Amino acid sequence: MTSISAAMRSATDAAEVLNVEAIVENRLYALALKDAALKLIAMHDAAPRIVRYTADMKRWLLTQSILAFHFRRVTSPSHPGLTAAKLKALIAESDIASKNTVFAHLAEMRNYGLLVDVHERADKRARPLRISETAETLIREWFDEHLKSLDMLDRGTRFRRSSADRRLLWYAQPRMSESLFRDPNWASPPQSVDTFVRTASGSNILHDLMSRLPPEKELETRMSVGPLRVGEFSKRYAISRTHARRLFERAQMLEIAGWDASGDRGDFWISAELVRDYRYWQAVKFAAIDEAFEWACSHVPEQAGEQ
Repeated sequence: MTSISAAMRSATDAAEVLNVEAIVENRLYALALKDAALKLIAMHDAAPRIVRYTADMKRWLLTQSILAFHFRRVTSPSHPGLTAAKLKALIAESDIASKNTVFAHLAEMRNYGLLVDVHERADKRARPLRISETAETLIREWFDEHLKSLDMLDRGTRFRRSSADRRLLWYAQPRMSESLFRDPNWASPPQSVDTFVRTASGSNILHDLMSRLPPEKELETRMSVGPLRVGEFSKRYAISRTHARRLFERAQMLEIAGWDASGDRGDFWISAELVRDYRYWQAVKFAAIDEAFEWACSHVPEQAGEQ
């Protein structure tokens, strides 16, 4: 009998990893990206208090780094476990966040049940942590939804393979995380995208806006998405109206998004520049996920009993 792991390796041998350019140029990409954006928004709506802590670039990178620490420990028990000090040492290599921000982020994740203490430890001075079942469920959903979107581009089997062996996430996530952590095309996006993702809940707002675009329509200088109100976003994404208004005012100053009429009246439009930058930025993420997933398929050990 062919093992599941062997079958996955065979599928991997036949699979071609999609690079950023191939993803952007794929005729189905706009549709797949809209589907992914809607799934991300749905995840927020299902658990808004939890998901909003990854809804800006700084917190996203911190959370993915924390998950990578955990999964490396899962797949290789000799790897150091997660502690605040080890995470701080990793972040210190970049300018992503300060020490206080790292500690505050860890505290938030513990408060919402995403991180739990590891009680059995030899060194009483350390305080090792691991992610909870809730956190793994959420990252698995996030990961698999992206695999589904990638499958839309080439009729692939990524999601089916992921469903057949839950360990693939454990191997793929650290590789994906490290790739994106060090890729300026992801971590330092163009100003149009950066305007949104550097603010609290800004990533969710950007996904929301992009999900309103008709994927089949050719890009125009200004793409209308109909009437929108600032209050919609402040209520849905649990931010103040002042915060939301300032975000949209910056977008209008950059001429990347805004309303036809003064204030937030009339139809809302999104510039072709912002759409193109967003699509490329997201393609960087999709390409990193695809590469990491195919790598995981060829490196996950065979399970006991397979032959």
